[in-house]
Amino acid sequence: MAFGETPIRGWSGLLFVGSLSLFVVLFITFALLLILADILYIDWQAVLTVMTSGFIGHALWMSLWTSVCTVVLSVLFAVPMGYVLSRFRFPGHVIVDSLVDLPIVFPPVVVGLTLLVFFTQTPIGRWMESNGFEFIFQPKGIVLCQFVVSASFAIRSAKSTFDEIDRRLESVALTLGCTYWGGFRKVSLPLARNGVIAGAILTWARAFGLFGPLMIFVGSFRGRTEVLSTTVYLEQSIGHLEEALAVSLLLVAVAMTCLITIRLVGGRSVRL
Repeated sequence: MAFGETPIRGWSGLLFVGSLSLFVVLFITFALLLILADILYIDWQAVLTVMTSGFIGHALWMSLWTSVCTVVLSVLFAVPMGYVLSRFRFPGHVIVDSLVDLPIVFPPVVVGLTLLVFFTQTPIGRWMESNGFEFIFQPKGIVLCQFVVSASFAIRSAKSTFDEIDRRLESVALTLGCTYWGGFRKVSLPLARNGVIAGAILTWARAFGLFGPLMIFVGSFRGRTEVLSTTVYLEQSIGHLEEALAVSLLLVAVAMTCLITIRLVGGRSVRL
């Protein structure tokens, strides 16, 4: 008898797999119960209100376009950074590699506070704010917060993918007359496509649901800097729990769709 790629022999094997699978069942059951609780509690009239509300529609649009801009910026940085960190060793490589992962473990709310301090208390930040590069309480600030918090996912995914590509393929391309740029463009980048796409999707999912730093750095002004995650906070703070839950379920649906897409697009060759 086989379970996936691992053969199972005898009752001891079945008992072993069954006991380990129990943890999977318990975890998934708990997660589904949480989602089911929201679905059963929600007033579907609130869902209709959410779908037809002008300010929530604006928040959805703001979430979409800012997160897409964040993904584009993240990929622009992720591809060259991932390649350099994967292929070359230089003084301070370990420090740089660790700094790339820092935003993943950094409390997001601290990112918002740090950005606020930078743009209000440092000469460079004040100069930028007074010379047309305004980010505080601006839609551009949403993209900046999302980028700082989520770009590391794209960079790490790109690096992991380049790590798995055989370097000898690039060497062969060089012996056949390709330049370093040509070898990268014609060999490494096409092979890394799935990993880059998977990283971009995960980056988008992280940016789309960001909350903490936005409240500190750009606020949540309706019709200006409100996104779906801050809509949840605003609605529940004024007692509209059903509307807040409706928006929350929308965010959960988006996140789940993105995670499933990662598995379908990235396949087994991509490890995040």
